[in-house]
Amino acid sequence: MMELSFEYMNKLASQIQFISALLCGFSLTILVLLFDKKGADKISINIFRFSILATGTFLVSIFAMTDVFMMTTEGFPFKAESKDLLFPNTVGMSSFFIGITSIAIIIALVGWTQSKALGIFSTIVGLLALILIILMMT
Repeated sequence: MMELSFEYMNKLASQIQFISALLCGFSLTILVLLFDKKGADKISINIFRFSILATGTFLVSIFAMTDVFMMTTEGFPFKAESKDLLFPNTVGMSSFFIGITSIAIIIALVGWTQSKALGIFSTIVGLLALILIILMMT
């Protein structure tokens, strides 16, 4: 396995923090809007669940990547080694991908609250978005 430089990991952690914060705000907005909704059908409940999952995992990703960012920044007061970054990096990236998947599922489900035609369209868009995101990340 190729070992990444601290400088590269620092920049990567910074970008993942930014994206996670943006998507966390998006999923939190969905969560707040659905929380106020009185009628709870099965699809809305699932959207609510995936919004909770996305918000939580993006928060975990933000704090895990903050740990990586701090340890890879010049001037960090303790000696940081690659093995010290393994746990926060793994947790951060895993939770980031779970959050991305949750957002794609929300996109796929939201159309079903309106009509069958819109549901099919939103499912196609959600799946296509997830596939393209995974392809771009590999």
